[in-house]
Amino acid sequence: MNTIFSNEQIKKVIEFHGHQCPGLAIGIRASELCLKELGHNSESPLVAICETDMCGVDAIQFLTGCSVGKGNLILKDHGKMAFTFFRRKDEKGFRALLNHSFMTEQRKEMSRLMGIVAEGTASETEKKECKEIREECENSYLDADLNELFLIEKPQVSVPRPAKILQSLTCEDCGEVHMESRSRRFAGQTLCIPCFKKVEQKI
Repeated sequence: MNTIFSNEQIKKVIEFHGHQCPGLAIGIRASELCLKELGHNSESPLVAICETDMCGVDAIQFLTGCSVGKGNLILKDHGKMAFTFFRRKDEKGFRALLNHSFMTEQRKEMSRLMGIVAEGTASETEKKECKEIREECENSYLDADLNELFLIEKPQVSVPRPAKILQSLTCEDCGEVHMESRSRRFAGQTLCIPCFKKVEQKI
């Protein structure tokens, strides 16, 4: 493996996520980029913006110290294998986009076989081929040079503001307390988002 992480660290990432897969390997390598360029969240506050909800997000949380609960791991599910990292103290940052010219044919074949397996129509041979090509892609992600695996560019967004403690409001429909910034006004009432959606929905 061509990565700064030890086998033991990668094993712990797999245990945290629940299984090993190519997507997790992408997150491991994106985390490596972050640590090399910006350090760990324990050294200086970081922000990670993930443009996908795929497996690799768990690797980023585990390895960089960013998390949704701390407000410094932000999910923007655009369906893109893209990850932006910032260091707050100097606002240094970068965006890493998976290079889709990397192993293009293998990834296409992996997607095709995974689709057949998911449909439940795969033969034993196809199941074996799917397992083998997933392992091939995972190993290639872990072995690749980072500059080959990712297209590294300037961030497309500014550094997100730090998390704030806001007032709690009570929904005038369901009576549940919710964060002020997530409240909605409708017909003179303060509503939580689910209750707002119920009355605002046009069809």
